[in-house]
Amino acid sequence: MNNIIVNQASENLDEADRFIIDALRQDGRIAFAQIAQQLNVSPGMIRVRYNRLVEMGVLKVVAITNPLRLGFKTMAMIGIRTDGTHMLEVADAVSALEEVVYLIVVSGRFDIMIEVFCRDHEELLQFLTEKLHKIEGVREAETFIHLKIRKEVYF
Repeated sequence: MNNIIVNQASENLDEADRFIIDALRQDGRIAFAQIAQQLNVSPGMIRVRYNRLVEMGVLKVVAITNPLRLGFKTMAMIGIRTDGTHMLEVADAVSALEEVVYLIVVSGRFDIMIEVFCRDHEELLQFLTEKLHKIEGVREAETFIHLKIRKEVYF
């Protein structure tokens, strides 16, 4: 499954740029020639625009996998509280762990929220006890196991 990740919006985008982004969002493998035909321009123009959008950091085409079909049966969100002065160092250390697929620094009850994919509950337990809680600056963590994914959107 392909998808488009769009970074911060830019005032430098025109209607053609937005059309290219929307076309790629619907099908990350669409040919530039198809987009060009819909816009009534040359494929070369689409290629130039695409390259510019990538260089600007506005978009990135990536393959999105299905973790369940890859054998990851246990997925969880984990809220982490840190020693306040080490929050960003903890975030860097946690983001380096292979089970972590998403990490954000947040305000509120937790300092960091992560999403992890593990093969089973045993691997999740091993992640929590042997990896996460051994990182200096991690004070506590609360784990929320995914029971069912009802909506998943990539903007």
